[in-house]
Amino acid sequence: MPKSVIFTDLDGTLLHPITYSFAETMPALDLIKERGIPLVICSSKTRAEIEVYRKRLDNVHPFISENGGGIYLPAGYFPFHGSGDQQGGYEVIALGSRYEEIRKRFVELRDRLGIAVRGFGDMTIEEVAGLTGLTIEEADLAKQRDFEEPFIFPDKPDDRFLKEIEGEKLRWTQGRFFHLMGDHHKGRAVNILRRLYERRDGPVMTIGIGDSLNDLPFLFAVDRPVLVKKESGRHDGRIDIPGLARTEGIGPVGWNEAVLEMLK
Repeated sequence: MPKSVIFTDLDGTLLHPITYSFAETMPALDLIKERGIPLVICSSKTRAEIEVYRKRLDNVHPFISENGGGIYLPAGYFPFHGSGDQQGGYEVIALGSRYEEIRKRFVELRDRLGIAVRGFGDMTIEEVAGLTGLTIEEADLAKQRDFEEPFIFPDKPDDRFLKEIEGEKLRWTQGRFFHLMGDHHKGRAVNILRRLYERRDGPVMTIGIGDSLNDLPFLFAVDRPVLVKKESGRHDGRIDIPGLARTEGIGPVGWNEAVLEMLK
């Protein structure tokens, strides 16, 4: 029987969208740990933010940061060398353009179009905390970006800005915020990690759990995709792919429900 590997988003899925608690997922997390199933975090959060949750979750597995911008493999996790750079106890496979370049392109686009869009790079730590509901310490970690720029519009989204991004051979996606990035996405990162697991363990059965548009690429990439219901009580209507399971529960309640069902 193939070994299972679970790839999961954080905000609004494993974590409550407002409190960031994962208390309601504990029955499923305990079962995952009991069975020795790798739980791979695949989030829009930064490396620094994810490291905090890995400690809270007692998670020792690889993780994917900033919507697929970087893959972080704990040293010695796979018994062979990949193609990443050694950095802070990880082998890092960088798929995204560096933040400095993305930030520069963001400012150029905004100035050329005259649109009052704001990125995290324009905001103080206090502003990010107020916008996200994070503590000051957590907001500081959210600003420590490596691969992409989260941004917001002053009112409704401006299609001119989004179309211009695409015309510049960049990408944008949307979770809680819009994100400007280079040529990377969660699906590409998941596929790379899948191949590494298969090289080590043989065939694997992949489960992917997300809730927003930025999760669509990695939900396409897994064998068993799961869409978690949002706080609004609805699923993201832009995500509709073959074999998609939709939870009845919202956020972490739905996450727990889906994992327990799939691991029966």
